Amino acid sequence: MKLFFQGDVQECIDGIQILSCDFNYELSEKGFKVQVEKSEGSPIYVAKKGDKAIIRYSEKIHFFRGLGLFLEQIIHNKDFEIIEKPQFTTNGVMFDVSQSNAVMRVNTVKDYIKRMAVMGLNMLMLYAEDSYEVKEQPYYGYMRSKYTYDELKECDDFAYIFGIEMIPCVQTLAHLADVLRWQVYWDMRDDDETLLVGEEKTYKFIEDVIAAASRPFRSKRIHIGMDEAWKLGLGEYLQKHGYTKKFDIMNEHLKRVLNIVKKHGLEPMIWSDMYFRAASENGDYYDEKAEITQELADTVPKGVQLVYWDYYHDDEQFYRNFIKLHEKFGSKPIFAGGTWTWNGFSANWGKTFNTTNPALRACKKEGIKEVFNTIWGDNGTESNIYSNLLGLQLFAEHGYAQDLDMEKLRRRFEFCTGCNYDDFVSIKYLDEVPGVEKDNMETYNPSKYLMWQDVLMGLFDENIEGLPLDDHYEKLTNTFRKASQRNGKYGFLFEYLEKVSNVLAIKAEIGIKITEAYKNGDKEALRIFANVQLPELEKRIKDMRQCHKKQWLIINKSIGWDVIDMRYGSILIRIQSAIEQINDYLDGKLERIEELEEVRLSFNGKSGLVPYINFYDWIVSGSRIASHG
Repeated sequence: MKLFFQGDVQECIDGIQILSCDFNYELSEKGFKVQVEKSEGSPIYVAKKGDKAIIRYSEKIHFFRGLGLFLEQIIHNKDFEIIEKPQFTTNGVMFDVSQSNAVMRVNTVKDYIKRMAVMGLNMLMLYAEDSYEVKEQPYYGYMRSKYTYDELKECDDFAYIFGIEMIPCVQTLAHLADVLRWQVYWDMRDDDETLLVGEEKTYKFIEDVIAAASRPFRSKRIHIGMDEAWKLGLGEYLQKHGYTKKFDIMNEHLKRVLNIVKKHGLEPMIWSDMYFRAASENGDYYDEKAEITQELADTVPKGVQLVYWDYYHDDEQFYRNFIKLHEKFGSKPIFAGGTWTWNGFSANWGKTFNTTNPALRACKKEGIKEVFNTIWGDNGTESNIYSNLLGLQLFAEHGYAQDLDMEKLRRRFEFCTGCNYDDFVSIKYLDEVPGVEKDNMETYNPSKYLMWQDVLMGLFDENIEGLPLDDHYEKLTNTFRKASQRNGKYGFLFEYLEKVSNVLAIKAEIGIKITEAYKNGDKEALRIFANVQLPELEKRIKDMRQCHKKQWLIINKSIGWDVIDMRYGSILIRIQSAIEQINDYLDGKLERIEELEEVRLSFNGKSGLVPYINFYDWIVSGSRIASHG
């Protein structure tokens, strides 16, 4: 398809050219003419009548949203008229590139920027605890993948083409375990992951971090973190200063950090939870009984926006109430929701949709103008980063309509990504298995703990007894195999998920079956497990690892894969040990298999599947291992 854009097109022409390759059009003076008009405050207006077309927009990102709408409709060769009113001034996404050990390559960031452009999302954060260079702090991000100044500037330059603001997103209080592990920082830590408030070295460190984080970006905004400082004031601070209320420590620290931010001409935001936790008797962020008095709120230093993060509640009124509580601090908060892909191999679309929809409805009703979608990467990032595409589209469609149109969401997703909506929804069935209620609101993640649990120890076996999980995963393997052929450039995502499901089709129940055969004295069955089933499982895991590694190295920087490789190495060598122990038992070299002699207990003292167990070290063994990994 040949197109010719004329009118107010100059600021958009570079982006138009870049997107032409992804969306199959060519720029030519002989092409179909599209009139472009920029009009301040105008809604997005896209129309075609006969041989004339128009895209009217107010902000650059709105043009690219309009371009996507135009390209989606023009292929039908019919006249159309579309009017959309933006609901938010900021609507974007935050990718975790630190907790996840997965640092997206620059080309991956750029690919996401192109998807964001046609979706109409205009803000991007890369959440970085230590994933960028700070030249004055050589141990900052030491032996972990991180971005250089030039890489971040390249991302910012590319985002700017489409009207997308990149905002640095760092930590200046807690969530710094990977930094504070190094001895050079031990004299400025309150505990293993929290900075020591009031220490001069702390603020020299923070200034180095803020300066390095903000330097590559055009934006003067910065997210300085400060969430989940669980033991604030209870470590070294307590020894030096005695007991002090967390609220007062937060104010002391925030005041010092704001002076640094102001010195560098930046406009800060922080996660809001520590102030709410400090006002709660039980330290709960979402404690509706917590008393946030106006007098208390007025003590918080001015000049910082609060970010209300919440991806847990399915009650619109709850969100509206909490937005009002945030307003006591003197301004409208920014709202941060989330796409639930951080708890293993899967995407929990039930939880994502059932929390996002009421949250963004509440934001519109309460006049919140800034929202973003958090993509966390807790404990390993087994899930492929592109699993999140549907979550981005959900935020985008909320951003251009008062009421979400699910059919339009489906159409827009399939156009913007080239993917199949139903196939993406099917990802949820890795965790929404027999025994889990529809939509998985309790956030069960069996795909993760059944993948990594030991085949002989089976810490979760008692919880899945009687569930037909092997059959479930066998059917899902076929679903993903077909999906890998019909999802365009992102079909590789389903190739990986097919490997995951194919492993679980054996591994989910194999521990139960081996234990049962052992208890029943069925040596023939044990021989089949040792010589057929376990070797086949080993083969499938190796196949999965090769696929996973290949995709990881294309999408992410290399350092960080070591964490995943260690998990594969552990599971493979434990399968070898299981084969050896079973064969030694059958050959009379072992009197018994001690692991199989142990009485199986439920993992959490309850029957049925276990919700949301995400730490690898809890999953893999009943004994302590080195770290969460």
